[in-house]
Amino acid sequence: MLKDWPEETLSVRPLDRYTALVAVTHDPKIDDHPIRAALTAGCFYVGALGSRMTHAARVERLRAAGVAEETIAQIRAPIGLDIGAASPAEIAVAILAEIICARRRRSSNDHSGGTI
Repeated sequence: MLKDWPEETLSVRPLDRYTALVAVTHDPKIDDHPIRAALTAGCFYVGALGSRMTHAARVERLRAAGVAEETIAQIRAPIGLDIGAASPAEIAVAILAEIICARRRRSSNDHSGGTI
């Protein structure tokens, strides 16, 4: 976990296919650049916190920046497995569970229980 400005962090810690990137600020000035960089780098997981409306606005910004639809579709949003999480700790667990699923190359879409 890194907490520097994205441009500074990405200059010293490049992204690759072994990287999971989670954007959590709701601020396009902070989140959009690393999301685009993660998509370009082929990160195994690219997720962004926010409502469906927030994500729709993000998608429009990425389209306007020339990002292809199939690339945009790789973004997980809203992030986390649907476990009915309510508290910040539960949301964190749901996000990490989805990252583990992605890392293991298993689908976590529409998971409603049972073995993943």
